[in-house]
Amino acid sequence: KMLVLFQKNRQYAGRQILRSSIRNGSFDMPSEMPDLSFDQKKGPFSPNSIISKDRVQRIILVRHGESAGNVDETNYVTCADWRIPLTEKGHKQAQATGRKIRQLIGDPKDGSKIFFYVSPYLRTRQTLQGILKELDEEQVVGVREEPRISEQQFGNYQSVEGVKKAKKERNDFGRFYYRFPNGEAGFDVYSRVTSFISTVMRDCSQTRSAGYDTSKFNMCIVTHGLTLRLFLMRWFQFTVSEFEESLNPENGAVVILERHTNPNTGLQWFEVRKSELDELNYPCFKDQNRFHILDTLRKHEIK
Repeated sequence: KMLVLFQKNRQYAGRQILRSSIRNGSFDMPSEMPDLSFDQKKGPFSPNSIISKDRVQRIILVRHGESAGNVDETNYVTCADWRIPLTEKGHKQAQATGRKIRQLIGDPKDGSKIFFYVSPYLRTRQTLQGILKELDEEQVVGVREEPRISEQQFGNYQSVEGVKKAKKERNDFGRFYYRFPNGEAGFDVYSRVTSFISTVMRDCSQTRSAGYDTSKFNMCIVTHGLTLRLFLMRWFQFTVSEFEESLNPENGAVVILERHTNPNTGLQWFEVRKSELDELNYPCFKDQNRFHILDTLRKHEIK
C-alpha cells in the first residue's frame, strides 16, 4: 500500500495586483504558481493526466535584451552584476520580443495563456517588463522570480583585466568545468537548472489540475545566454563536448520548445526548430553524440 502525500497549492487571489506591480516596475513576485490546486477526484495516476495532457503547448526561452555590461565590461567594476540594467537598445529588444511572443501564443480571445519564470537580475526583470507591455493582461497567469535561472556567477565586483584573463583561461580549459575565482563553473549552473526543470514539469501537471487548457498554455523563461544553453543541454541531453561548441543566442532572442504528441500512444515530447538549433550551434536530434557514445567506446580509442 502506497501513501502519497499531496500539498494543495494556495490560490493566489492577488493576480491583478501582481500584474499591475510588474507593469509598474515594482516587481513583487509570488512564491508559487497561482491557482494550481490538485484535482483529488481524478488523482495523480489518471491515464489522461500522465499520458496525454500534462505538458503545456510550448516552453519559450528568452535571453535578456542588451545590457550595459554587454556594451562595456568596465560596468562590472563598480556595479554588481545582478544590478546591471538594460541599455536603450535592450529595452527596445525586450518589447520586440514581447511582440514575437504575442504572435506566437495567439489571440487572447482564443484562450491563450502564459506563465513567466524570470531571473532575479535587473536586466532580465526589465526584459520581462518590456515583454508584458506587448501582452494583454488576461493572457498572463502569473510570474515567479526564480534564482536557479540566474547568470553564472563570475565573482563579486569584478576586475576587468582579471575577468579577461579568467575568460581566456576558460576558453583553454573548457567552459563547462572552468570555475571562476570566487564564482561558479558551468557545471554549477547545469546542476541548478536540473533542479529547476523538475519544478517546471511539476508545474505543467498542476496547470492542468487547475483547469487550464494545456493546448493553449505557454511557459516562458526569461534568463541569460549561458543559462539558456545549459537548460537545453540538460533537457535534450547534449554532451559536454556539444555544449563546448555551442554559442549564445543574440540579446532578446527567443528559443521555442514546441510540444508534439503521438496520436496513438499519447506520448508527448518537445522539439526545437532546426534553424534555432543551428543558431546555437547545437546538433539536431538524430545527430546528437549521445546516440553514438556506446559505439565510440567499443570501436575507438578515447584520447
